[in-house]
Amino acid sequence: MKYVYLNILFLLIFQSCDYFTIKDKSNDVVARVNTTYLYKNDLKNLLSKGTSPQDSVLIINNYINNWIEQQLLLSKAQLNLENKSAQFERLVKKYKEDLYINSYKEAVVSEYLNTEINDEDIEKFYLENSENFKINEELLKLKYIKIRKDIYDKKMLIKLFKSSKKEDLKSLKSNELSLTAHHLNDSIWIKYSDFLNEVSLFKTVDREKMLKKDVFIQKEDSLSLYLVTIKEVLRRNEIAPKSYITPTIKQMILHQRKLLLLKNIEETLIEDARKNKQFEIY
Repeated sequence: MKYVYLNILFLLIFQSCDYFTIKDKSNDVVARVNTTYLYKNDLKNLLSKGTSPQDSVLIINNYINNWIEQQLLLSKAQLNLENKSAQFERLVKKYKEDLYINSYKEAVVSEYLNTEINDEDIEKFYLENSENFKINEELLKLKYIKIRKDIYDKKMLIKLFKSSKKEDLKSLKSNELSLTAHHLNDSIWIKYSDFLNEVSLFKTVDREKMLKKDVFIQKEDSLSLYLVTIKEVLRRNEIAPKSYITPTIKQMILHQRKLLLLKNIEETLIEDARKNKQFEIY
């Protein structure tokens, strides 16, 4: 539904220096739907500083058009759903109450919640809840590189990759520019599925072979050579390592603290109200 307005005239009025000085209320009306009016003051914050005249016209007209459509729909809905008005009023009242209560709780949590989580907190929570941290997919610690088949120092890079010496790993990292892709930190856990999605060529490798500890696998296509060494493997339903689950543990600790804080606040609120005789149960 589209409506036509005197765009240029309206824009000139909108941009005038005394635009928001209301002298005659009837002249302050922008649009009407039945007995509901839209005023110039309702459009006060629509335009940001520096908006071009052309964009200002579009923004204002779009807002007015949308407002008219909303009011027409609301009018039609109120007419056809009049028998549900009491139910809607209850819902609006409940929503308003919940909005106030939840906003208050958020403010209290923001001010009083202890967000400091140290290693001891994480260790304690992990030990007490480890059975809840069983993984639902395989995790790997691995090292991986992809290099061009025609690269001049290919043999040297392969030798460095296969080595378990720290100095060779350091040398390999210093040659990162020669690697098309790589993952050289084999001390962190990654999802097996994430690795396959990243390097789809290894989807052709037998799953059981990929999920063996201390396995070296080499693959190639027409342009590149792919090397991977599986350092460690965790199977489904095994307990997730603490290092992998730490971000989740932190979220869970904060959630527990939040619930406890709100519970304490509610109990204190009720106790204080009881002492001050703010409520009675008949």
